[in-house]
Formats: sequence, structure tokens, C-alpha cells
Amino acid sequence: MTRSAADGPATRGRSRRNFAGARPVMDDVAKLAGVSKQTVSRVLNDNPSVRAETREAVRAAMRTLGYRPSRSARSLASGRTRMLGVISFDAARYGPASTLTAINTAAQEAGYLVSSIALDTADRATVVQAADRLSAEGADGVIAIAPQLWVAKALAEAHLDMPLVVMDNDLGDGTPVVTSDARTGAREATRHLLSLGHATVRHVAGPTGWTSADRRTEGWRETLKAAGAGIHAPLVGDWSADSGYDLGRELAKDPEVTAVFVSNDQMALGVLRALHEAGRRVPDDVSVVGYDDIPEAAHFLPPLTTVRMDFSDIGTRSLRVLLHRIDTPATPPPPLTVVPAELRVRDSTSRTRGRRDRPS
Repeated sequence: MTRSAADGPATRGRSRRNFAGARPVMDDVAKLAGVSKQTVSRVLNDNPSVRAETREAVRAAMRTLGYRPSRSARSLASGRTRMLGVISFDAARYGPASTLTAINTAAQEAGYLVSSIALDTADRATVVQAADRLSAEGADGVIAIAPQLWVAKALAEAHLDMPLVVMDNDLGDGTPVVTSDARTGAREATRHLLSLGHATVRHVAGPTGWTSADRRTEGWRETLKAAGAGIHAPLVGDWSADSGYDLGRELAKDPEVTAVFVSNDQMALGVLRALHEAGRRVPDDVSVVGYDDIPEAAHFLPPLTTVRMDFSDIGTRSLRVLLHRIDTPATPPPPLTVVPAELRVRDSTSRTRGRRDRPS
């Protein structure tokens, strides 16, 4: 085996000690960069006390050597595992899945790994078991995607002993919450339909007990009440296109139905099919608004007017709030972070015919 002379400014005139086939270690980086091992450790952990030129010399040495810090080395240097946990429920659905993808991406950019646990039930024992597993893995903190009220209850009763951020539901104990403005999004959808001249707006709601579904129903109802419009009981689905289709068939039988606000885009797809089969044209006879703005919504027939929920933004903000809790425990983050919703108007809504237009 031979020793090779190192090239480039990072060497500072020193020879490179790295043998063919041997994995470089922190000592190799320190000697090549001409700094102490402690300085290399500080660079690995983004310590602001390291001068910019020194930081760059260390990073150049890492690149030259092909050095990759191990998780265990970083843990010993920082007292952290740089691993985060995520507890999710109904993870296969578009919203939770999109949020989890955003968390993983943001965590990777911040130098963290993510360990995810998807639960089918949300009783206290199951949540505690998931938290214990993440704690045993050394998670520095946890994000809980908690879309249902009973999930929040289980989390509150579990008393997780680590930094925690919760999506959608307030645990009532000061735990930071990140959520979308579902109530305002529903108001915008309902106001849009009323502004097109519809006497009232029917509602296909998500399942009872889901926080987002309940807030969307509240926003719809409040807007109709403020406008003096008639309020019918919402039809409750289960988020699936099948349930939207079944409820859409019921709505299609009523000739007075001219506008429908649906609590998610999958159910709206089922409603569109049911109206089409009943000979009710969209939007000429019935205007339809969905919620979420899934990627396929713009390709429905007709393209669906919907309320956009930025699941990626929700996931990214949740990760930032959690890292704030981990990095600055003495300075608590905002207790509530609300991500705004945005109405996307497409071809599934239009002015009703033969009715006086309402003001916007």
C-alpha cells in the first residue's frame, strides 16, 4: 500500500493519510484540513463558532477523502441521534401521505432521518406503544399527524416525554399545532357558489369526528346562515369516491339542487359521475366544488373547482416547528401555525341560469 500526497488548499501543506480500501475517519479529515478533531465535530454539527474559511477547508477535506459521518459519531458529538419520529393515522390517504412526503424531504434537507409509524387504531395503549418504540430508537422529537378527534385524545392521554408537534388537533396542553384553515376554505367555496346566483349550496361532508371535515361543515353552514340561504342537513360520506357517488345519486334526484360543496376531491369525483349518469350537466345544471386540489382535480371532466390545501407546506412547517422545539427548548414556538387555503376556480362551476345573481 502507498501513501498519496494530497492536493488542493484543504491540505495546508500536510500529507494525506488514507489507505486504499480503508474508510476515512474523523482524524483523517482533521489532519488533511489542518485542524483539530473538535473543529471537525463542530463543522459536522453546524456550530456557528467556526470561521467560514475553516468550515470550507473541513468540508473540502471531507469531499477529497469521501468522508461520510456516521449517525453514531454525530450522536456522540451532539448528544442527538438526528432522527425524528412520525406517528400517522390513515397514512394511505392523499393528505397524510403528501404531508409525510414533505416531512421526509424537509428532514433530509435538515440532516435528519425519519422513522414513521402508521397506526390503524388510535387508542391510548397503541399510541403509547408507538411513542415507546420511537423513544427506544432515540428520536429527538415526534410529529403526530392526528386528523381525528379521538387520535388527539389518545395523544393527550399518552403524555409523550419528548418534543412533540401535532397536526390538526389541539391537545389542550400547549403542544404546538400546525393546521390548515379549513373553515375559511369552506367559506370561500360556499361564497363562490352563492356569488354565481345559486339560492343555496348542498354539502357532502367528510366523516364525523374528523377535524377537517367538521371545520369545513362549520364554514359552509356559517356562510349560508350569514347569507340568509336555506340550510339542508349535510350528507355524510367517508372520503371515498364510492361514497361520493352514492350521495351524488341522492342529490341528482332533487331538481332543486344546483350547487354542491364536497368536502374532498375524491368524493367530488363520485358526485360528478352520479350527476352525469342522471343527465344533470356540470356546470350547466349543477355546479360542484371540491376540496384539497389533488393533482388529478384539474383533469376531471369537467376540471374541478376546488379549495387547495398545501399539504407540502403543512409538512414542512411542522418539521420547522419541531426543530425549533429541539434546538431552542427555552424559547417555545408559536402555539398555533395556520396554513391558508386557496380557492382554485375551474370549469365545474358557473352562473346559474334563470336566477338573479347574488353579490360577491
